[in-house]
Amino acid sequence: MRVVGTKTFGLRTPIIRESDDLVAIVCQSVKDAIEYESIVINDGDILGITEAVVARSQGNYATIDQIAADVRAKFQGGHIGVVFPIMSRNRFAMLLKGIARGAEKITIQLSYPADEVGNQLITWEDMDDKNLNPYSDCLDEAEYRRLFGYDKKHRFTGVDYVAYYKSFGDNIDIIFCSDPKRILKHTDQVIAADIHSRARTKRVLLAAGAKKVIGLDELLTEPVNGSGYNKQYGLLGSNKATEERVKLFPRECDVFIQKMQQALKKLTGKTVEVLVYGDGGFKDPVGGIWELADPVISPAYTSGLAGTPNEIKLKLLADNNFATLSRDDANKAIKEAIHAKKTGRDQLGKMEAEGTTPRMFTDLLGSLCDLVSGSGDKGTPIVLIQGYFDNFAM
Repeated sequence: MRVVGTKTFGLRTPIIRESDDLVAIVCQSVKDAIEYESIVINDGDILGITEAVVARSQGNYATIDQIAADVRAKFQGGHIGVVFPIMSRNRFAMLLKGIARGAEKITIQLSYPADEVGNQLITWEDMDDKNLNPYSDCLDEAEYRRLFGYDKKHRFTGVDYVAYYKSFGDNIDIIFCSDPKRILKHTDQVIAADIHSRARTKRVLLAAGAKKVIGLDELLTEPVNGSGYNKQYGLLGSNKATEERVKLFPRECDVFIQKMQQALKKLTGKTVEVLVYGDGGFKDPVGGIWELADPVISPAYTSGLAGTPNEIKLKLLADNNFATLSRDDANKAIKEAIHAKKTGRDQLGKMEAEGTTPRMFTDLLGSLCDLVSGSGDKGTPIVLIQGYFDNFAM
């Protein structure tokens, strides 16, 4: 009798270095888990590998000066606007260093009261108190300081991001406005620094007459003076490595996951699905921060992970359809309902599927992996998931 559903294990590895054979290291960690933890690998198990160790093993890094060189090449210096960056020391601050070195002047436009992932400059209560409307009212730095002073710091990091971002150069000014077109009062050359809303920001700016607009996803798409690169995402998904170097989002992940799946098949005799994962897609209920600062949750995954769940709501069946049945009869009826459920498209609009949001498998799995591995010192950049596609009737 099955008494356990989905099981998730964080697998430890040694510290991954540049040029390491990551496929071999992952296989050894799986082999150790089999030997020392008595884990049995099955067909359909899932192995998640964090993007950080994939990129590190690839040596996919860039220096601040290499970022600056690409900015100069694409803008030929001058005055550059930077619209809607997130407030982050390890995500954007390093990129700002490079942008500031590659331009004569920078005007940063911050959205308020928060950035796109929820980091707050000020609270809604603060704005109500000052009678501010973020959708129509724009502020320069002097007005911002007059209204809010110098005590508005990030609730978790304690950083005043206005002062922090200005510290990267004497050529940096900051304005506050949620309308991207506001930057055009200062310059017609713009970097759209937002992540998930970047396509709209670019479109709005170009339609409003911007001379040149590129996103962070269009910087470092090719090697610059020997740098790493990412053809699809550029600087998006990068992280601080040192004070003068960033780790980029991994590239060629499709090749990696295929090699990984083949190696696991050779090791275990089983077909294990593989994904590379980054930030999970969840929101902190206390700080209101949306965790997803990477451009996607999973940049690559094997074919068995494509698609969305096709589920029915057990508690709805238990409370409504079969509420009058005995426990045994209800269990039997629910299992029969699961076997008889329609395919995904046919489930649309059915009350039995109410409350089962059809997110992509890879978004759900990547978020699960990110929660298990964490972003600190757990030392488990590999996550093994078993029984994920099982249900109550299996």
